[in-house]
Amino acid sequence: MAHPAAAVVRPARPADIPDLVELRGMLFAGMATGWGPPTAGKGWRAACADAFARELAADDMRIVVVDGADGLAACGLGVVDRRLPSPYNVSGRVGHVFGIVTRPAYRRRGYARAIVTALLTWFDERGLTRVDLNASADGQSLYRGLGFTVHPDPAMRRNR
Repeated sequence: MAHPAAAVVRPARPADIPDLVELRGMLFAGMATGWGPPTAGKGWRAACADAFARELAADDMRIVVVDGADGLAACGLGVVDRRLPSPYNVSGRVGHVFGIVTRPAYRRRGYARAIVTALLTWFDERGLTRVDLNASADGQSLYRGLGFTVHPDPAMRRNR
């Protein structure tokens, strides 16, 4: 079997926003069992498109994509969060990878790995020494292969 061509990761651009919103919807549809029913209805899509438009120009967020035959095949996001300095992170800046999603027809081609690798390079170029993410069960082996480990502090959330 021939190996697919290497994934070409590029920064997202404004014309990608409709596909980015669609991919984000696919991501959350896959998480529905753990998150419970959505509360925002369909209005979240317009808000998400507006946020993508703002964030494409931001210095503290990177949105990267892999093109498919008809639209985007995959996408992922990285953001730089600010926290107070600590003995473990003097700058207080922490990278966070999120929103990694690949259309089903394009899975198992290395696109998610290429996207996360591009985001880690972006964080490295900014001098970040810590990068966090939340992994689905399906993504854990990929992230472990890229050097991520399970942290002893459990993630907790409060929704209102």
